[in-house]
Amino acid sequence: MWDEPAESAEPAADLDLRIQRVAVAPTDDPGAMRILLETTRGELHGLFHPVEGGAGAVICVGGAMGGIDGPADRLYARLPAELEDSAVTVLRLEYRHANQFEECVLDVLAGCSLLKGIGATDVVLVGHSFGGAVVIKAGELAPIVRAVASLSTQLYGTREVENLGKPLLLVHGMGDSVLDYAASEDVYRRALEPKRLVLYAEAGHSLIQAKDALTGLLAEWIPARLAGAAMETGRNDQ
Repeated sequence: MWDEPAESAEPAADLDLRIQRVAVAPTDDPGAMRILLETTRGELHGLFHPVEGGAGAVICVGGAMGGIDGPADRLYARLPAELEDSAVTVLRLEYRHANQFEECVLDVLAGCSLLKGIGATDVVLVGHSFGGAVVIKAGELAPIVRAVASLSTQLYGTREVENLGKPLLLVHGMGDSVLDYAASEDVYRRALEPKRLVLYAEAGHSLIQAKDALTGLLAEWIPARLAGAAMETGRNDQ
């Protein structure tokens, strides 16, 4: 059991969340730990995949229904192994109140605060659907965030994307019948450089049809952003 007090950033003047206690417990996976953040707004749960030797980390969040496995056939569960050689720690968060935008942004900010408190210096955010907008807003508010990957994003919550000020990767399936890929095109148009839009012609909302390509894309893109490398920009149709 490990306790580490920390404080989070505030997404708005009338919203505040503070971490009061952190506890971890083992899982059947020797590379993962269950994590519990007791906060002033309730309990925040997740899976933590720590890697020694690096100061970079990723926070992954799901859509409006929550969940920690992610789209594209459990993308978030695969990422820790993909990023291990790059010494990137992964934190997969389960929202306290799924589909409540401001509360979910606070959850991501709490994750950033936690990672900073244990030695991370650079964080990348990855979110899907509803979570794609959550990470855009959280990336704007958290100084430790170096880049944001927004997958199959919704529009709500992205109105101020031009204030992000960090590299933005947008990914969408052109066969998405839940959230049309025009949403990502709209966000891309309003975002400032550096930005990149990747469209998968055959993929739907979950991006499962492009799971291998998407996994490979993030396995390269995340370490590069944490290293401060220049980002490929523009629109890519695949």
